[in-house]
Amino acid sequence: MTDIDIYTKLVTLPNDLKDEVGNYVDFLKSKVQGKGEVKTSRKAGLAKGLIRMRKDFDEPLDDFKEYME
Repeated sequence: MTDIDIYTKLVTLPNDLKDEVGNYVDFLKSKVQGKGEVKTSRKAGLAKGLIRMRKDFDEPLDDFKEYME
C-alpha cells in the first residue's frame, strides 16, 4: 500500500476517526523507536534564560512561620 492509498482512505474518514488513526500512528511510531531506531538526542541549553530563580528562593515561606518557631 502506498502513502497515497493511505492518504486517500484517511481523508474520507470523519474527524473523530482521524483522531484515532493519528493516535494509532503515534503508537506504532513509539513501537518502532523502542526497537533500536535512534531517537533524536537532547541538546543542553535549549531552555537557557526561560527559567529564573527569585533571589529569595531559599527563604522560609510566610505561610509556614508558625511551624518554624
